Amino acid sequence: MKEKQSELGAFISLLRSANIPKLALIVGLIGSIITMLVGLSIPLLTRELVDGFEVEALSATLIIIIVIVFILQAVVDGASTYLLAAVGQRIVARLREMMWFKLLRLPVSYFDKRASGESVSRVVNDTGIVKDLISQHFPQFITGLITIFGAIIILLIMDWKMTLLMLVAVPVTFAIMMPLGTRMAKVSKGLQDETAAFTGEIQQTLSEIRLMKASTAERVEEEKGKEGIKNLFGFGLKEARIFALIGPLIYTIMMLVIVIIIGYGGIRVAEGSMSTGSLVAFLLYLFQIIYPITSFAMFFTELQKAKGATTRIIEILNVPEESGQEGLEMDITNKQVQVSHVSFSYGEEQKVLEDITFDARPGEMIAFAGPSGGGKTTLFGLIERYYEPTKGEIKIGETSIQQLSLRSWRSQIGYVSQESAMMAGTIRENLTYGLPESEKITDEQLWKVAEMAYADTFIRTFSDGLDTEVGERGVKLSGGQRQRINIARAFLRNPKILMLDEATASLDSQSEHAVQEALSRLMEGRTTFVIAHRLSTIVDADNIIFIEKGRITGIGTHQELIQSHELYRQFAEQQLT
Repeated sequence: MKEKQSELGAFISLLRSANIPKLALIVGLIGSIITMLVGLSIPLLTRELVDGFEVEALSATLIIIIVIVFILQAVVDGASTYLLAAVGQRIVARLREMMWFKLLRLPVSYFDKRASGESVSRVVNDTGIVKDLISQHFPQFITGLITIFGAIIILLIMDWKMTLLMLVAVPVTFAIMMPLGTRMAKVSKGLQDETAAFTGEIQQTLSEIRLMKASTAERVEEEKGKEGIKNLFGFGLKEARIFALIGPLIYTIMMLVIVIIIGYGGIRVAEGSMSTGSLVAFLLYLFQIIYPITSFAMFFTELQKAKGATTRIIEILNVPEESGQEGLEMDITNKQVQVSHVSFSYGEEQKVLEDITFDARPGEMIAFAGPSGGGKTTLFGLIERYYEPTKGEIKIGETSIQQLSLRSWRSQIGYVSQESAMMAGTIRENLTYGLPESEKITDEQLWKVAEMAYADTFIRTFSDGLDTEVGERGVKLSGGQRQRINIARAFLRNPKILMLDEATASLDSQSEHAVQEALSRLMEGRTTFVIAHRLSTIVDADNIIFIEKGRITGIGTHQELIQSHELYRQFAEQQLT
């Protein structure tokens, strides 16, 4: 019971945090009350019409009043329903904003442990469930609740005995709904989890469609997809079984109530203790009550689903953001980078780096070499502040980089990786991606950095030039072209520190030569960190740091390591002779 209360409390707190538009909510509720009052007058007017029903005695005034009441009810009901639905839409829009802004500020380690499709599902599907509840079922619930209370009060005044007879159905209905609602909550949680997992699988497969086709893995993915679809189908059937129970049971109870009221009311009319008009009015009020009660069944079912979705939403909103959202704004030009006794591990057992110490003076080129899996890319992640060291400290000048705001630190770093990461869009959008006031950057500036990166030649061959669409992850460009656009982007950012992670590893010799020329230009006058498996690209480095199994086993120039480091010498003999 406490868990249910905490879930409902969490749901309400989440809605309150979404800044409910109070004015629209109040006006919408007032409109609902007016609609209810107007609607409740219709059966009373009908009673007067029926009790005095003679063609000669028909009152034109009464008929006009009934017509006006119907029109007034329709107009006010439409306006109030729209306002309440708009409140729901506003709340859900705010929830989606909160989740999206949160996801953008979560640490990289969060995404290391979760499929991106799962996070997408939380933002789209889970908030969609909350949206359906708030924008559709909640307004119906509020208006229905008001109508039921109003109708019952009038019915008690009209005939309290028949009203009590009718109200016997209420505890019976709740006795049926409570266990079914609990079951629906469990099914809904399972369905949402399975939907998130299935979305993640689809997104991963489609994002790596070339790998899938090259590996002739269509049948493997078919089977995985069929399994996910089968699981979703199973949850869908469970949900359908619950709905199949709820609908007929509620309908049966309501029909029994109607039959009993008509039977008992008929006897009262025959005895003369009730007029025909009163019985008709009573039945009309009963119909006004029945529809909201049936909608309540759907509301409570959706509420159970929304509570499950809320749990997932709150889980994301409660994850701590990357540290450094606020901090110092500092120009790092001509400042030394100091890495002091830095260690890092992904867990208690999985140590990746241990006691890493080195300095990089302004304008120096520091290269990292060593066997794959030694921790070189992880060290780059620590410098970029994707992760935080478990021990030790990284400083810029005399200031820990943790004291700088992430925006200040990362905006002064240019990162070029072997993946040649690109966003779907145009070449122009990729060059200016993330830069403030990017719309003010002129074509002249873009062509200048493209020329510096040896990218202008191939861009000019495209009919749309800078406005050429590159496709998802830049699939319409070659590896060398993507890499040169990344280098041009780095030129445009004018970074103080440059980080190159095997930037030419996946290129052919012709592309590598063009990219290496562009990189040489980019590195001029900048503190540069380079990871390279090809030693030919780092022989001129000011310092080469050799890392094995997370530890530094050698530091020096190329010639110094040739003399002092056995494994480095073997690497050099294999690649350079």
